[in-house]
Amino acid sequence: MIVRQILSTAFLLIVTSNVLLAQDAQNKDDGKLRIICFGAHPDDAEYKSGGAAALWAELGHHVKLVSVTNGDIGHWQMAGGTLAKRRTAESALVAKRLGVASEVLDIHDGELMPTLENRRTIVRLIRDWNADIVIAHRPWDYHPDHRYTGVLVQDAAFMVTVPYFCPDTPPLKKNPLFLYSSDRFKRPYPFKADIAVSIDPVFEKKVDALTALESQVFEGGALGNEEKVRDIPPASEPELRREWLKGHWQRRAGGEANTYRDALIEWYGEEAGKAVKYAEAFEICEYGRQPSHEEILELFPFLPKK
Repeated sequence: MIVRQILSTAFLLIVTSNVLLAQDAQNKDDGKLRIICFGAHPDDAEYKSGGAAALWAELGHHVKLVSVTNGDIGHWQMAGGTLAKRRTAESALVAKRLGVASEVLDIHDGELMPTLENRRTIVRLIRDWNADIVIAHRPWDYHPDHRYTGVLVQDAAFMVTVPYFCPDTPPLKKNPLFLYSSDRFKRPYPFKADIAVSIDPVFEKKVDALTALESQVFEGGALGNEEKVRDIPPASEPELRREWLKGHWQRRAGGEANTYRDALIEWYGEEAGKAVKYAEAFEICEYGRQPSHEEILELFPFLPKK
């Protein structure tokens, strides 16, 4: 009986503490936007949203990059807790260089499932951040962790406003704008660039930040091998490494700009849109907030006001 009372008291204290922390986060309304970006692994959000994150951060807005798994099998030479700690540290350093926050959840890489427990975790994260914008993978992807991250965030799109779901965290008073980051997959339907962002002003910053992801960008990650990494400059030559990575991202972010050129022209105008070299693109999820053109300009204040 005594043990039960102690456990009950401890539970109430934890719930009360969580509520107070969440309320404190939501009460810190400084008039700035709050954006939370979910990736399946400690590199996905950085890759797909790192440029936009830097643009928001430079204007004083609050961005958080969340990895839903700890990446503990994402290397061809090492795994387990050692790798998870390493990748968490890498992700934190990327965030620091971009001027944003980061968090890595302790869920095994390759084992993410769309469970009720994980849905609650995602809902709490969105509520605690008091998000105006939520970004995640589309739920159609080659990697199960990517797919289920998309499913979990989709499932949160309504539940974040429901008071008695996760009652230990206050529900959001407004439904955020939920966005998908870009991908190349065609079924059941291809990615649609509703919003395209020029990351030209922060391209060098993004490259500098991503050099922190050594286990992934320089060592090959999960699918690396000696042959693949042989031609990558060694750690003893950091400037050459950076130039190698910059070339990779010139091709990758340049490809985004070329693929979504029409959307860039729509948002930046004919002349400026054609001149964009590097881009990130986002699709509006049909769940959550459905913004007008003017509201998108408010949520993406670095887009030109035409």
